Amino acid sequence: MIPKSLVAHLCASAVLLLHHFCEGAAAPTDRPAYPRVDLAPWYEVDPSWPQRPAHCQWAEMPGLAVDKQDNVWVFTRTNPPVQVYTASGKFVRAWGENIVGRAHHIKLDRQGNVWLSDIGLHVVRKCTPEGKVLLTLGTPGEKGEGAKHLNLPTDMAIAPNGDIFVSDGYGNARVVHFDKNGKFIKAWGSLGTGAQNFSIPHAIDIDSKGRLYVADRNNVRVQVYDQRGKLLDSWRDVIVPWGFWMSATDEVWVCGSSPMQWRIDPKYPTAPLGCPPKDQVFMKFNPNGKLLQLWTVPKGEDGHEKPGELNWVHCLAFDSKGNIYAGDIIGKRAQKFVRRN
Repeated sequence: MIPKSLVAHLCASAVLLLHHFCEGAAAPTDRPAYPRVDLAPWYEVDPSWPQRPAHCQWAEMPGLAVDKQDNVWVFTRTNPPVQVYTASGKFVRAWGENIVGRAHHIKLDRQGNVWLSDIGLHVVRKCTPEGKVLLTLGTPGEKGEGAKHLNLPTDMAIAPNGDIFVSDGYGNARVVHFDKNGKFIKAWGSLGTGAQNFSIPHAIDIDSKGRLYVADRNNVRVQVYDQRGKLLDSWRDVIVPWGFWMSATDEVWVCGSSPMQWRIDPKYPTAPLGCPPKDQVFMKFNPNGKLLQLWTVPKGEDGHEKPGELNWVHCLAFDSKGNIYAGDIIGKRAQKFVRRN
């Protein structure tokens, strides 16, 4: 028989050993067992950005862009639809009440012109920074297919030579190529799930080598093309892409959500995605599709979103300091996320 004193000693030793492992083998000085260091970049919301004047309301926020002076251009579904703020949040200007039907994405070209995709009037417009219309692609108020019509166009990419590529869009499931004067050149794509198809081409961007990136949202992929429409690459099953931002070194940032099973939410019976996204993610890729960075943002509850939460994130843009600006549809806000580390 084992003496009771030995049993008690063994039990006490076991308890100490278990405590040692559960505490991560902490040193007697109670130092953490592992380095508590944030090595990956992270972003903290600035709840004071921007200082929005009373006459500038916000609704769904589908479009954002940042210019060379780090001014932030927001494109929202109310009046005035185009609003400009500094990186510190100061109001600069607003316009667009008489030329915009329903906002989608916004882009700034190399000359500082402002490009607006309008799913309400079925057009893409090129404007001066003050809001004067310089060029209109599509026929205002008329949806259609062909050389002179668009159907719910979602975004545009401007090549260095001035050519324009439009993701067209919710209605036509194609990419349309125009020259710098707005003359139709060609189009490619149709509705479907195959290699030559789109299902909501939701955004488009272009890199320094002229390659086009299309957010084929409902097909859960990013499609890469040359300017003749030849498919070069397909990044599948990584992200449901909603919006792009292209860096000067061709890093492709994509905002959206994780792939998920198709289902219908009765709260959103007409949602083209089928159901709300389950999360909110930002991914950075190199031009070959290698994932370089991933950041997840808390998803807010409808109507109860807190600062730093996003709900149906739709667009993103970066300033020169690496801060992220993001807009969402249900949250109805543009927010600034300040880079840390």
